[in-house]
Amino acid sequence: MTSQMGDEELHFWITRSVARVMGISFSDAISNGHISTQDYADMVTNCRMCARVKNCQRWLAEQCDLSHTAPAGCCNSKALETLARPH
Repeated sequence: MTSQMGDEELHFWITRSVARVMGISFSDAISNGHISTQDYADMVTNCRMCARVKNCQRWLAEQCDLSHTAPAGCCNSKALETLARPH
């Protein structure tokens, strides 16, 4: 049985938006060698397979300031929280 992945564009924007709220620029992270373009693509794919999309959308809607942690249950939380730390 295969699971259907979510919309690529929607999950691209969710992944990018969560990162931005956490103070992460994927462009900077890639150019500084902290992640590869494949790592970024994998994060979007992980998001597309995640069943907690509504949780992330709700979290994004509630944010007023930068956050140092990803939404509860985020499938990319470990990677995002690592990127959010000063290098």
